[in-house]
Amino acid sequence: MSQKLHLVPTMNMQATAVMAPPAPKRMSEMQLPVVMMRDILLKTIFRKTVETVSEIAEAICLPITVAQELVDMARSQKLLEATGTLNANSGNEMGYQLTDAGKARALDALSQSEYFGAMPVPLDVYREQVKRQSIRNIQVTRDQLIKAMGHLVLPDSLLDHLGPAVSAGRSILMYGPPGNGKSSISNGIRDALGDKVYVPRAIEYSGQVITVYDPIVHNAIEQEPEDPTQLRRRARFDSRYVMCERPTVITGGELSLSMLDLVYNPTARTYQAPLQLKSTGGIFIIDDLGRQAEPPQAIINRWIVPLEEGKDILGLQSGEKFEVPFDTLVIFSTNFHPNEIFDQAALRRIFFKIKIDGPSQENFLKIFALVARKKGMPLDEKALVHLLKVKYPTIGNVYANYQPVFLIDQMIAICEFEGIPYQMSPELIDRAWANMFVKDEKIVK
Repeated sequence: MSQKLHLVPTMNMQATAVMAPPAPKRMSEMQLPVVMMRDILLKTIFRKTVETVSEIAEAICLPITVAQELVDMARSQKLLEATGTLNANSGNEMGYQLTDAGKARALDALSQSEYFGAMPVPLDVYREQVKRQSIRNIQVTRDQLIKAMGHLVLPDSLLDHLGPAVSAGRSILMYGPPGNGKSSISNGIRDALGDKVYVPRAIEYSGQVITVYDPIVHNAIEQEPEDPTQLRRRARFDSRYVMCERPTVITGGELSLSMLDLVYNPTARTYQAPLQLKSTGGIFIIDDLGRQAEPPQAIINRWIVPLEEGKDILGLQSGEKFEVPFDTLVIFSTNFHPNEIFDQAALRRIFFKIKIDGPSQENFLKIFALVARKKGMPLDEKALVHLLKVKYPTIGNVYANYQPVFLIDQMIAICEFEGIPYQMSPELIDRAWANMFVKDEKIVK
């Protein structure tokens, strides 16, 4: 089943600086099995044909001093050998290549796991970085929230509820009739966060590699290259991590419980992190709750332990279970009333419950005017009076946020078809209105 994932960049509104993960200075600080590090080194040299220590260090995402230690260890085991001084383009660095024994060991290691490249971060080390950049460390002010949602017309009372919910970094359930901007509000919450986090390329647990960084989900921040002529070099963070915007994962009706489990690749013999682990430090939006194949109660039940204890439990192919950090603002969005789809025990686990209603007539007109101006549609008083006094009474004067966009787009389509300038009239309102609702009638077959 395909995953509906949306990567949406965030706006930089936060001044808070997240503490970067420090780079290891020597092999003894890596906290990884020595054989695992050696084998990843050999596999990377075999697959990427890197030769100098600086090339190797870049390929395995380690400081040159640590890469040199690994190279020296492999040489002492007769798995690598020096090729002599290379040309000046390589800075006169010594080149290295796999010995026959090194090639045999690399092939054997590849048969056990195809993973090569960046050294993984041990799970325990990653836990410490998650604490440093926790979503719960963020404090969002009213001004930041207003700025992030400036394109939306929202009542002040809604911001009164949203602000504390976002600042708490706890779970949020937004519910209400369809078409009133629950998804847009979720995206506005995401935009209000604004700072950066460090995402590991891969983590290690019990000798298994789990890839985490995913360019589909994570929006990497481009780093300025180092100037080798500078006497003072900037302090660099551990390059096994990628500096990213706080991640946002959005799923809808296609979400299944299997998407929340580790994904094992039997060919590569590696794991891929599930969606909620990829969203660590950011937001996981479950849109259209109630439209998934699994019942909403089952989906909420899967989140009970993570939401309450701040940790998730994942399983390896061997059946072994282990804990990973759960540091994600989960936003559930549904068109159903919560009492229809959850029991009280499940509702108790969701920290904030916020109803999103349709706009008042005053806010509806504000939205209508904003959309019309944006789309180049001139307003017409007779058309608006007709809309408010004739059409809306037929549906009990119930307004929804999606309706201005729908009606104006319909009138634009009609004008373009008829070959006339954009305009608004009672007749065009009637034609647009006819497409907004389907008449309740029996179809004779």
